[in-house]
Amino acid sequence: MGSSNKKKKEKKKDFNKAKLKVGKAKAKAANFTDTSFKSKSIVVNQHTLAALDGVDLVGLFKQHLNQAINSKSDKLRQEALVQLTKDLSSKPIFNPVGVPNLLTKLLPLITDSVANVRTNFLKLLRALPPSDVAPHVEKILMYIRGGMTHLSTEIRSDTLSVLDWLIDVCPDETVSCPGGWLRTLNSFSSMLGWNPSVASTLSVKGWTSATKTSLSKVSKKNGEAQAKQITILAKFLEAGFRPETPLPYDEQRYWDSIYRMPTMPNPFAYLNLWGAQRDEDGEMYPDRISRQQVFERKWRAAIKTGVMGAKQEGGVIGRAASVLDKVLRTTEEGAKKVVEEQEKVEEVEEVEA
Repeated sequence: MGSSNKKKKEKKKDFNKAKLKVGKAKAKAANFTDTSFKSKSIVVNQHTLAALDGVDLVGLFKQHLNQAINSKSDKLRQEALVQLTKDLSSKPIFNPVGVPNLLTKLLPLITDSVANVRTNFLKLLRALPPSDVAPHVEKILMYIRGGMTHLSTEIRSDTLSVLDWLIDVCPDETVSCPGGWLRTLNSFSSMLGWNPSVASTLSVKGWTSATKTSLSKVSKKNGEAQAKQITILAKFLEAGFRPETPLPYDEQRYWDSIYRMPTMPNPFAYLNLWGAQRDEDGEMYPDRISRQQVFERKWRAAIKTGVMGAKQEGGVIGRAASVLDKVLRTTEEGAKKVVEEQEKVEEVEEVEA
C-alpha cells in the first residue's frame, strides 16, 4: 500500500500548480538549457596560409580558378570570380591558363544556382577579348542553349544576358557556327512556346488542338522577363539577317587566301571533314541567304503568329513584340530581293546554257 501511495503522489507532482512567491524567481524546468553563453569564431578570408608577398601569381590564379569551380561556399566562389575578373581586366591581361581552358572550366557556371555567381561570371566574360572568344562560340552556345531551357526562370533570364553579350562581341560567329542558327531558334521556341508545328496548323486550318508547350509560364506573370526574351530574339534575328559588308579589294589578301595557310582556327569547319554527321538543325549557315531561306521555310510562320499574340497583350511585352515585328518586316523585304536575285541568276544561266 505504501508503494502505491508513493507512486500516486509522484504522478500528481506533474499536475500540481506551483505557488509563486513575491521576490523569488520561478523554478526552472527539469529540462532547462542554459543559453546565456557566447561563442566566438575565426573568419579566414583566404584559404591559404602563405603571405601575398612572393606568392607565385600563376599558382594563385589557378587556385582562384579551382575555387570558382569546386568550392562549396557560394561566397568564396563569388570572390574567386571577382579576383579572376580583375586579373583579366589588368593591362597587360594576366591569363596564364589561356581562354580555351578558362572557358572549359567556367562555362558550367552559366546554370549555377546562385544569382551572384552567375552575375560575376558574366562580368568575367565581358573582360575577355572578343578575338579570343570568337573561336569558342560554338562551345559557349551549347551551354547557353542548356540555360535557355532550364527549369529555373532566373537562370533562363541570366542566360539570355550571356547570349546578349555573345551577340555583341561575335555576331557573325554566333549565327554562322554549327547549330548556332536553328538550334538557338529551337531554344527560343521552348522559352516562348512558339511552336512551328502549331503555327503551320493555324495558318492552314485556322484552329488546332495541339498543346502549347512553354517554359515561360512563370515569366508571363512578369512581363519584363518575357519582354527580355522577345528583345533578345529580335537582336539575334537582326544579327542573322544583317547584310555582309564586302571587303575592299586587296591584291595581297587575294594571293594570301590562295597560297598561304589560313590564319583563322578551323577554317574548313563548313566541310565537316572529321566531325559527326550533322542534321539540318546542326548545320552551318555561313551567309545571310542560307539563313534566310531556312528561316522562311521553318520559322517565319511560328514567330509571326507569336508576335501577333504578344502585341495583343500590350505593355512591355507589346512594345518588345513591335520591335520584333519590325525586324520581321525588314527581313521579309530582304527575302523578296533575294528571291528576285536568284531568279535573275537562273535566267542568266539558262541563257548561257
